[in-house]
Amino acid sequence: MIFSKDRILATHVGSLPRNEVLTELLIRQESGETIDLKQLAAEKDKAVADIVARQKAAGIDIGNDGEQQRVGFQTYVPQRMSGFAGESKRPMGRDLVEFPELIEVQKRRFPRRGKGQNAPEAQAELKYLDLGPVKEDIARFKKAAQGQFAETFMTAPSPGIIATTMLNAYYDSYGSYLAAIAREMANEYKAIHDGGSLLQIDAPDLAMARVINFQDKSDTEFQKICEMQVDAINRGIAGIPRDRVRLHVCWGNWEGPHLFDISLSKVLAIFLKANVGALSIEFANPRHAHEYPTLGHVGFPKDMLLIPGVIETTSNFVEHPELVARRIEEAVATIGDRERVIASTDCGFGTFAGREWVIAPVVWKKLEALRQGADIASQRLWGKKVA
Repeated sequence: MIFSKDRILATHVGSLPRNEVLTELLIRQESGETIDLKQLAAEKDKAVADIVARQKAAGIDIGNDGEQQRVGFQTYVPQRMSGFAGESKRPMGRDLVEFPELIEVQKRRFPRRGKGQNAPEAQAELKYLDLGPVKEDIARFKKAAQGQFAETFMTAPSPGIIATTMLNAYYDSYGSYLAAIAREMANEYKAIHDGGSLLQIDAPDLAMARVINFQDKSDTEFQKICEMQVDAINRGIAGIPRDRVRLHVCWGNWEGPHLFDISLSKVLAIFLKANVGALSIEFANPRHAHEYPTLGHVGFPKDMLLIPGVIETTSNFVEHPELVARRIEEAVATIGDRERVIASTDCGFGTFAGREWVIAPVVWKKLEALRQGADIASQRLWGKKVA
C-alpha cells in the first residue's frame, strides 16, 4: 500500500457508471435470461478499458475496474456460490419506512435495476464453485490497467453485507452463516490478492445495516453484531498481509434523510479491530461530515491509512476544488499525518447496474474536482506547487 509521500493521492470507492448495453446484459444475466456470453465478454472488455482510461484522465492515482464486470457490488455472489435460491425478504430501510414518499421517487427514477432488495437467500450449504470468473475479472483489468496507475485495487463484499442482503434460511444462527460466508469468500479474497491488486472489502453492513436489518435492535445490540461482522472479515482475509487490504464502510449510498444513522462514535472502535491497512469512510455525506473529531477521540492507529470521502456520491452537485482541499486538510489535521491520507469519494457511483444517482458526465467532473482539490491541499501541506 502506497502513502502520499509528496502529494495527496486520489482514489475512489469502486463502482463507476456502466454503459446502457452492459447494464442491460448484466441485469438480464442476473435474472436468469439467456444472453450471448461472447457479447457480454466483449462489452466487458470495452467497458473496463474505457473506465481505466477515464480514471487516468481524471487524475486518479489508485484505480480499479469500476466494477464494470458485476451487476452489483455484492449481489453477484450467488452467481459464483452454490446454496442460494428463492428470494430474500430483506427489511425496508428505516428512511423508506419513515418517508414512504421516497419509494415512489425511487421507482420512477430506477425502473429497471438489479436485485438489491429481492436477492436469493441461503437455502443450503454454501460452496464457492469456481474461481474462473474472478480470475477472468482480474486478467481483464490487469490488461487494461498496465502502467496506468500508481497502484490498483479490486473490491469484494464483506461477509456481513452478503449475509444482510442474501438472508439466512439454512444455518442455525447468524454467526454460523457469517462463518460459512467468510470461509467461502476467502477464496475470492485470496485470488484478488494473488492477482497483485489491493483487496478492498466493501462492508457497508458495519454502519448501514443498523437502519435496515437491525433497526429493531438497540445500539448496544448492534455493536455486538458489528463485532461479529468484523470478526468474519478477519477470518476471510486471514493470511493476507494487512497492508494489502483496505476496508470501506458507509451508511448507505442513497439519497435520503439519513436521520437514523448510527453515529461514528459508537462504531469506529469496532471498525478499527479489522486487520486492514486502510479505512475508507464517508465524510462528505452531510449527516457525517462533522464526525472527523471522532477519529481523534477514539484514536486512529498510527500504522493505518485514512481514506476519507471528500466527494459526495448521490447528488449531481460538483464540489468546488477548494472545498475538497479543505476537507482533505481537516482529515490531515485530525490524524496529524499528511502522508497517511488518501483522498476519495464517499461511496461508489454505480453500486448496482441501472441504479446510478449521478449522471456519468458529472461523475467524471466530480473525480476531476477530487484531483484538483487534492492538488490544492498538497500545495498547502507540502509548501510547493504540484506538477
